[in-house]
Amino acid sequence: MMPPPNSAQYTQQFLSSVLSQRGPSALPYTEDVKWLIRQHLLSLIETYPSLQPKTATFTHNDGRTVNLLQADGTVPMVYQDVTYNIPVIIWLMESYPRHSPLVFVNPTRDMIIKRPHQFVNPSGVVSIPYLQNWIYPSSNLAELARNLSHFFGRDPPLYAQRRSTPNPSPSPSPHPPPSTSFSNNNSPVGPGVVIRPAIPPRAFPQSPYGSGSTGRIMDDPSEVYKRNAIDKLVVKLHTDILGLREAREADMEGLFSAQGVLRQREERLNGGLKEMQDEKEGLEQQLQMVLMNSDVLEGWLRENEAKLTNLGNVDVDTAFEPCDNLSKQMLDCTASDLAIEDVIYSLDKAIQDGTIPFDQYLRNVRSLSREQFFHRATASKVRAAQMQAQVANMASRASSPYAL
Repeated sequence: MMPPPNSAQYTQQFLSSVLSQRGPSALPYTEDVKWLIRQHLLSLIETYPSLQPKTATFTHNDGRTVNLLQADGTVPMVYQDVTYNIPVIIWLMESYPRHSPLVFVNPTRDMIIKRPHQFVNPSGVVSIPYLQNWIYPSSNLAELARNLSHFFGRDPPLYAQRRSTPNPSPSPSPHPPPSTSFSNNNSPVGPGVVIRPAIPPRAFPQSPYGSGSTGRIMDDPSEVYKRNAIDKLVVKLHTDILGLREAREADMEGLFSAQGVLRQREERLNGGLKEMQDEKEGLEQQLQMVLMNSDVLEGWLRENEAKLTNLGNVDVDTAFEPCDNLSKQMLDCTASDLAIEDVIYSLDKAIQDGTIPFDQYLRNVRSLSREQFFHRATASKVRAAQMQAQVANMASRASSPYAL
């Protein structure tokens, strides 16, 4: 299969068509390099219009056959100031362009391969330095064709064989067309001797790719119909699979979203549960404190219950007796704080009534506020010391039944 000759538009359409095929008839190139293969072939054809892309069947050494792209045609070379065209076939193997293509010289019936040749073996396989030093992705087909033209010009790989004729007065041969190869003018054989070398059979080269066979000339209409039907079924199946895949992916996205929401709710529930547990522990500590204070009050009532009958004229200052120095200091600080609070309240009423001047009010309030601040700071420190003493007392009570 090949595009119409001398048509860049048809060549582009042909390459786009064969490289986009799917199913059994798809070419064996990976999707990520098909665009690069197309560009390489278009650049080659633009530089060397004598080479045309086509698809053909390639046979490997192990008998496997595969449909591949090839560039078939001639490469011009200059030998002794005359331009000749060397017929070649450039096969783009399955691993192209990561690996070099496979190049054959393709002699016609009136051509033979020069033996020995530095870059072409008797089977026609070409091995020039550019192929041996192929570097992906910088190496390309256009540069390969230039190198082929250069090395063929230094040492032509083909020459035309002379044919004998029974006519003793042969007519002069016409000038060879540009597409023909060159004659071996430097042949050591003398005049009158006709060179009739046998055309060697095309031997498959011993290479990692194997050897190529010719492409199909004509397909059976029934085979074409079957292949088209299979392609359509494969395309439809591929479309259905893509639709199912998209639907399943949408379902999975929904499930993942729901899972994320559930995880967020789980985190919030765990946080709320932890807060409730912390609050429960705090309430239990407060309950223990209340029970401890209740025990203290009940003990005090039991100790002072007998004194109720002896109450007469009770002095308020001596009615309550602190149990320790911290309690006495706490009582003094609290009394002083409340007394200062009452004085400030009275000063507020006086300034509202206009009985004292404003500057005197400010001086008194500033002095009282400073004194009240020190009393409250002292009371806060005493309260912390009392709390530590109560905790130590509770700890001693809890550990006393187990003391040795």
